Amino acid sequence: MALMITAQCINCDVCEPVCPNEAIFQGEEIYQIDPSRCTECVGHFDEPQCRTVCPVDCIPDDPAYVESREALLIKLAQLGTATPSP
Repeated sequence: MALMITAQCINCDVCEPVCPNEAIFQGEEIYQIDPSRCTECVGHFDEPQCRTVCPVDCIPDDPAYVESREALLIKLAQLGTATPSP
């Protein structure tokens, strides 16, 4: 499932740089998440990094983009942003 940023976003700029898939970008009024690039950090981290740094807790699951872990891993492979295993 992709994530989304709600209207409670305060444009603090902390989420964009922590996204390993470059899915977060500045929209017209608030930051937004590109669902075609969001993998909830699957393949990179145990939890979505944008959520861990967000001071206002405005990044819920996006119900319009429900995906299994397997689907997120496939998306990650297609993006080519996976972190190499040691």
